[in-house]
Amino acid sequence: MAILKEFKKDKLTVKIMDNRDTMGAVCAHDAAKLIRELLSEKEEINVIFAAAPSQNETLSHLIDEKDIDWTRVNAFHMDEYIGLPKDAPQGFGNFLNEHIFKHLPFKSVNYLAPDINDPEGSCERYSRLLRKFPTDIVMMGIGENGHIAFNDPPVADFNDAKLVKIVELDPVCRKQQVNDGCFASLDLVPTHALTLTVPALTCAKALFCTVPAPTKAKAVYDTVNNPVCNEQCPATVMRLHDNATMYLEPDSASML
Repeated sequence: MAILKEFKKDKLTVKIMDNRDTMGAVCAHDAAKLIRELLSEKEEINVIFAAAPSQNETLSHLIDEKDIDWTRVNAFHMDEYIGLPKDAPQGFGNFLNEHIFKHLPFKSVNYLAPDINDPEGSCERYSRLLRKFPTDIVMMGIGENGHIAFNDPPVADFNDAKLVKIVELDPVCRKQQVNDGCFASLDLVPTHALTLTVPALTCAKALFCTVPAPTKAKAVYDTVNNPVCNEQCPATVMRLHDNATMYLEPDSASML
């Protein structure tokens, strides 16, 4: 698997591969290696997955990894729209079920399912699960505005007291959902969502961040070069993490 370039910025490791499929394969290989190591040390582990087209290659290759006892892995996901029908294909839980959850025999799959009548209650329920099952690994991406999960610049907080919260989605974030082909037009994209907060993600032992496509090139540049600041580029928080790696391909790395 060809790695064109590898470097560090602060604590963040950046790997640039020669194409998008190889990017996903390298990320999946690295994540699978750590999953095996952790399972050799304890009875079960907990993994949070991002749902987005940017994750397609990584999830596909992760499914193909051998010698992983998925029956000892608890699966979680990191954000979900409020107000979509339960069977909407744009729902992140539905995306993850289609791309990974239904393909592997996880010990448990824990959906972040907003109750439109009690979204705060949904936050509390999922927060209790995260406290009960401390996160080992996060499989993630970053948004065109530098968000991680749905922690957009206006609402991201590196010191958030909450693990899960209700957020209003940034216009750039909502437009990205149209750019990615998830929604036909901006008016169809929900305005609010539940998201795991920045501390809920960064408390993991390891972050594996896959970022393809030319539309992410500016966010990648900002992640590597901006001051570490939640207001300007939430993804810069990865540069503070002891074990975070960002996986790129030529298009997403074109501004570096």
